[in-house]
Amino acid sequence: MKIQNLLPNGSIVLLTGGNKKLMIYGRKQLVVDEQEIQYDYISVPYPEGHINEEHTYVFNHSDIEEIIFRGYENEEEQEFQLVLNSVN
Repeated sequence: MKIQNLLPNGSIVLLTGGNKKLMIYGRKQLVVDEQEIQYDYISVPYPEGHINEEHTYVFNHSDIEEIIFRGYENEEEQEFQLVLNSVN
């Protein structure tokens, strides 16, 4: 299922089954391991922020249980949403 718009950077979320808040800092992330997998978001723990690569998390919009805070949105963000929506 494709979502209309992804959450803006800076959004704080809690994932289903999670007990630690995460802050989104990137969208449409491609993870290359044995195969290429695209995720909707990349995030770090909140309020700590970036600790190291082991504390960086990727997930999809469908994994979100609760949106605690929605990041800053302006005209530039709205225009970037058009770019994001064009990426499969």
